[in-house]
Amino acid sequence: MLKEFKTFIMRGNVVDLAVAVIVANAFSAIVDSLISDVITPLLLKPAMTALHVDKLSNLGWNGVLYGKFLASTISFLVTTLIIFFLVKALNKARLVNKDNTNPSASNQPEEADLSKDQKILQEIRDELIKLNSK
Repeated sequence: MLKEFKTFIMRGNVVDLAVAVIVANAFSAIVDSLISDVITPLLLKPAMTALHVDKLSNLGWNGVLYGKFLASTISFLVTTLIIFFLVKALNKARLVNKDNTNPSASNQPEEADLSKDQKILQEIRDELIKLNSK
């Protein structure tokens, strides 16, 4: 049983997932601080001043603490916006990397230099690349 556990824990997916959770937790602390210490006070400062409230959690009406709800909503929106920009940047980096490692780059001979068989093989290769990218 210990050997099975060792095999399970050393699989690449488990280690990658553990690293992702640790990094996400650290990143979450940064985003939470940005939201609670910078963005939320800037956005809600006028409302809090007008209502004579110094803490967002005290912002409410007739016992309904909508300040916490506003803070959670802002936190959600900012977090998803940051994740959107990160994913967009990662996708762009992947495309740039994929273009740099493209096998059909300029190091291939010109089509005029290829025999009929080589042209057919190139077409087959291009079709296989299209099928694999879908």
